[in-house]
Amino acid sequence: MNAQVEKTSDLLMDSNQTGMMIQAMANSVIEQHPEPKKLAIIGIQQKGVLIAEAIKSKLKAHWPHIELASGVLDIGMYRDDLGINSAPTLQPTFIPECLEELDVILVDDVLQSGRTIRAALDALRDFGRQSRIQLAVLFDRGQRQLPIQPDYVGKEIQLRNEQFIVVKSLEEAGELEVCLTLK
Repeated sequence: MNAQVEKTSDLLMDSNQTGMMIQAMANSVIEQHPEPKKLAIIGIQQKGVLIAEAIKSKLKAHWPHIELASGVLDIGMYRDDLGINSAPTLQPTFIPECLEELDVILVDDVLQSGRTIRAALDALRDFGRQSRIQLAVLFDRGQRQLPIQPDYVGKEIQLRNEQFIVVKSLEEAGELEVCLTLK
């Protein structure tokens, strides 16, 4: 008989706190990108998509007459652990027709080892040569295995290995909250 591992979750950040972090990240993007027509926001499946949509919403409020290019990227086939643990569960990818000469902001929820971002960079290569790629993450856990650093960070946080950050969508309100899960 297998013993089940019990998971417990505690609220780490409510939707107001998460919203303020996302607004601060959006403000930094606005400062660094005076020409938003050359900007694309790409969320990494799954939770990175939620963060990317939230950032895009804040940018759209600042630039109401600009249609920002945006997309969704699945990295399942680009992971370096492909086939080691199990077959990847693939999610849809939608990328604007052409990312050539655009500044791309790649968005994910949590940065830790850097392997997910490396896979995303490999996947983006299939969609042309971008002018510049920047990284936005809601949380930076440190513990890098690859030399990858974010350009936009909501919060740096130190956690034990058995602790995980879970971003939850409050769909009815269009907001996000963050929980800390112990495994």
